[in-house]
Amino acid sequence: MMELPQLKDATLSIDGRVATLTFNRDDVRNALTGTALVDDIVDTVRWINREEAMSVLILTGAGSAFSAGGNIKEMHNRSGAFAGDVLEVQRRYRQGIQNIPLAMHRAEVPVIAAVNGAAIGAGFDLACMCDLRIAAANALFGETFINLGIIPGDGGAWFLQRLIGYQRAAELTLTGRLVKADEALELGLLLEVAAPDQLLKRAAEIAAEIAAKPPQTVRLTKRLMKLAQRQELPDFLDLCACFQGMCHNTEDHVEAVKAFLEKREGHYTGR
Repeated sequence: MMELPQLKDATLSIDGRVATLTFNRDDVRNALTGTALVDDIVDTVRWINREEAMSVLILTGAGSAFSAGGNIKEMHNRSGAFAGDVLEVQRRYRQGIQNIPLAMHRAEVPVIAAVNGAAIGAGFDLACMCDLRIAAANALFGETFINLGIIPGDGGAWFLQRLIGYQRAAELTLTGRLVKADEALELGLLLEVAAPDQLLKRAAEIAAEIAAKPPQTVRLTKRLMKLAQRQELPDFLDLCACFQGMCHNTEDHVEAVKAFLEKREGHYTGR
């Protein structure tokens, strides 16, 4: 029996090799500041990196929102994460919400955002940090920091332009306008749009398809795709050769080849 991380404002459910983290602070529209959700997300990613029995992580929200990002009342009151002078605020960002992009960037399994409602500000950025995004037809997105006189302090400007290109990202970030699910699909922010009552089912289907693959290969492939974003081709090819040597010497590779030749599904053990 695997030991799950101790979470405060989210729940973690397991189905085979797929874990689903659900944000449970609908009272504040799953805001990432003023709640324990930052720690819950970071702790879950650290846990799944260590837990080799898991292959995919789904993030979603309970209630009306995926995540409304920062707590506007705390901003108004200059309390919580937004209290203090310049040095104090930057320290709170670095030791608080910025732990999310660092953790997500280091996630060793594919992460799917199942965006059930509004994903605004840091909530939108969190979705952009995931590998795949599907959304309910009533979902709403916005890189809205500029509307509040602040910048994407969680690193959103780094992630968004890598998804949709600089010009599109600049337009969304500099106008702070809201985007409905159908436009988000056209922009390339989303893989799919689903009916609200089918969202988690569809996310689970995609996750299960990934989780059915050889577990070590899933993790190595995810690592390679992240490394490809920041390595020169010669160095990257050297790493590919090393990872491929590892894969060729796994029991799951032998099983995958046999399954292919025998025209059947593979049965993988993670060895």
